[in-house]
Amino acid sequence: MSTPGRTEPLAARALETTPANPWPVRHLSARIAEYVHRMPGVWVEGQVVQLNVRPGTTLAFLTLRDTDADVSLPVSTHVRVLEAADSPVTEGSHVVVHVTPTFWAKRGTLQMQADAIRAVGVGELLARIEHLKRILAAEGLFDADRKRPLPFLPAVVGLVCGRRSKAEHDVVVNARARWPQVEFEIREVAVQGTGAVAEVRAALAELDRDPRVEVIVLARGGGSVEDLLPFSNEALVRAVAACRTPVVSAIGHETDTPLVDLVADHRASTPTDAAKRVVPDVGEERAAVRAARARIRSSVTHALRREQDGLDGLRSRPALARPHTLLDVHAEHVTRLRVAAARALTDDVRAGTAEVARLAAQVRALSPAATLERGYAVVQRAADGAVVRSPADVAPGDALRLRVAHGEVAATAVDGEGPGAPAPDA
Repeated sequence: MSTPGRTEPLAARALETTPANPWPVRHLSARIAEYVHRMPGVWVEGQVVQLNVRPGTTLAFLTLRDTDADVSLPVSTHVRVLEAADSPVTEGSHVVVHVTPTFWAKRGTLQMQADAIRAVGVGELLARIEHLKRILAAEGLFDADRKRPLPFLPAVVGLVCGRRSKAEHDVVVNARARWPQVEFEIREVAVQGTGAVAEVRAALAELDRDPRVEVIVLARGGGSVEDLLPFSNEALVRAVAACRTPVVSAIGHETDTPLVDLVADHRASTPTDAAKRVVPDVGEERAAVRAARARIRSSVTHALRREQDGLDGLRSRPALARPHTLLDVHAEHVTRLRVAAARALTDDVRAGTAEVARLAAQVRALSPAATLERGYAVVQRAADGAVVRSPADVAPGDALRLRVAHGEVAATAVDGEGPGAPAPDA
């Protein structure tokens, strides 16, 4: 294939093109068309965000948008395909479409040609939500131990709600009625439809980054299952789980349980209930403080009265009323002991005195002095003081010393008539 005015043939492949040998636009468009036409048909799920059926034609045009991302594709189909759907297809419907991609080479546009459309019913949506619920529960996103407590008195509350919605009014009015000083950081977003998930996620992320916000409330009024689908979206559920700030979910009515309710740190049955959970009631708190003070005062008074009664009881006892009574008993006992001790000592002294006298009499009776008192004398040699016990102990002329009771007498030994002879008269 060649181009008029060109001297060299076109490159066979895109990689072989050069600035000197480029492909013409028509050639590239034709190649893209060839590639796209080789693609097989595919089933695609999305939400119908725009539906246009031109009067007087058999064609219908719709825009199919991803429910989790801001991505959409144009789809064309025959009116009879729409009419053959199992339930009416309208804007906002969740559908599954069998499409074949078609590239219009002259316009350079890509469009999907649909040959079958199936509406996703409520039962199937609920089944999908239940399946996602089991997956997230298995990951532990609903576990109680990962849920954080709410602050007792948040200074700033983040609020994500619909634009000019009754849910916003219920939360703000009831919260300020309970605690007038509370402040709100409000982010009004779409709470249903194709843009709800992206807008709610963005508002959550913004409030979670704000260091002043201490708790975030997700609030939305009631609605159908389809209306509440964004709050069971996996991307939004994971965004709530990733928040560092405690999140309170108040979506729908009490009977509605979107998956956001399960992953949030606290679930409120209604937006009004959410207001009651995030801030305390100033009147109730003051009444509780007064009641606590009254209980403390009563407890202290009772304790003092009990202790005073105990002291009065102790003081009325005889031991404390007349403390010397105890001493009197011991004093009498000490006196008795002293008298008994004195008596015993006197008796012991008298007995000892008598014993000493008796022993003294015995000593005197056995004393040599007593013998001398009876007229006896002790004869000793004057030379050496030896006691003379026999006439043989002295010789005539020996000087003697006679010891009597009241002194001594000097004497001289004379010759006797033999042993046993009486001594001559002195």
